[in-house]
Amino acid sequence: MENKKRRVVVTGIGVVSAYGCGANIFWNSLLDGKSAISTIERIPLEGHSVRIAGEIKDFESWNKLDPKEAKRMDRFTQFAVVAADEAVADSKINTDNVDPYRYGVIVGSAAGGFDTFEKQHHNILDKGPTKCSPFTVPMLIADMGAGRISMKHGAKGVNKAIVTACATSAHCVGDAFRTIQYNDADVVIAGGAEAVITTLGIGAFTSARTLSKRNDEPQKASRPYDKDRDGFIMSEGAAIVVLEELEHAKARGAKIYAEIVGYGQTADAYDIVAPDPTGAGAAKAMELAVKDAGVKPQDVDYVNSHGTSTGLGDIAESKAIAKVFGDLDVNKNLKVSSTKSMHGHMLGATGAAESIVCIKALQDGIVPPTINLDNQDPEVANLNYVPHKAVRADIKYALTNSFGFGGHNASLLFKKYDK
Repeated sequence: MENKKRRVVVTGIGVVSAYGCGANIFWNSLLDGKSAISTIERIPLEGHSVRIAGEIKDFESWNKLDPKEAKRMDRFTQFAVVAADEAVADSKINTDNVDPYRYGVIVGSAAGGFDTFEKQHHNILDKGPTKCSPFTVPMLIADMGAGRISMKHGAKGVNKAIVTACATSAHCVGDAFRTIQYNDADVVIAGGAEAVITTLGIGAFTSARTLSKRNDEPQKASRPYDKDRDGFIMSEGAAIVVLEELEHAKARGAKIYAEIVGYGQTADAYDIVAPDPTGAGAAKAMELAVKDAGVKPQDVDYVNSHGTSTGLGDIAESKAIAKVFGDLDVNKNLKVSSTKSMHGHMLGATGAAESIVCIKALQDGIVPPTINLDNQDPEVANLNYVPHKAVRADIKYALTNSFGFGGHNASLLFKKYDK
């Protein structure tokens, strides 16, 4: 007899973003249509043609990390731990109410410790190879967010970090969902963290011609689906969700935000950077997420798009969404928005951050907007991109997309919790 898949719900959320620390700050800023993009302050800008990002200001002054431990963590790991602390506190999960060997962590990073890599490389060049910090390796490797979180919270179950570029934390959340579904854990802390606003990070993405150069108007620079878009905005931060088996959550009286019901993953097998212009891989990931949930495409009310504000990406994804769910001529109820227009692109953290957007949209019955959409590109599909202002909507199912360099595609489908 086939084992019945277990239901999985969200019982905690945590965000560190350019808005500051906290999921509520993040969510309320998005509903207000507020941009988090500003001029970069933490690195010298001489020689840089890109001078703007979704940078977290004064992090050291407001985080609650032990200063000694913080010095032994890269910036991305610090973000991961702070966001996880919020999510775990929000869920009220601890080793008194969960078996520690059925309590896991799946938290990734696309780039890992860029900051550490740069600083230690300079140390070697300036002072010689013996002057490299003994903490270099555990600071720069991409799995250390997951490792640190497990140590702090006593989670002794599954522990890993998925690395799939900008799809990283979507895959982490999706694999956490599967892990609980198939009875390998009862609770999993999942998400991602990123900190690549460094000389190397900004320089490398600039050379790849992916970043916006609208330096004089930072808050108007991220323009998904607008004909005047000129690239994405790099952001940093972390986003974490606590996923839990439904009966386990109910037994301890946990607050339930939403249910995760579908996960689709594919590859474009097309190009190392550019998306398949037909959107075929993206469309298949969405179809698989919907099929996994056992619902119909027309049941989906909201899509939080990957929507990075790049020329090719916005067009390809919009075509894929229209193919799966129907454009406005077929489906007048579907709403699509790119919150990257406000918070920027958090790379490996963005899938989890936008999962939280879907979770809150379901809970509050409101869709955040796509800001800066002043002149819709005629080449993008005919969809309701919720320009400028948040809109009230009765949302039962919300889907988020994340696509990464290398052709990695992930789609996650969330449902309004129904007992």
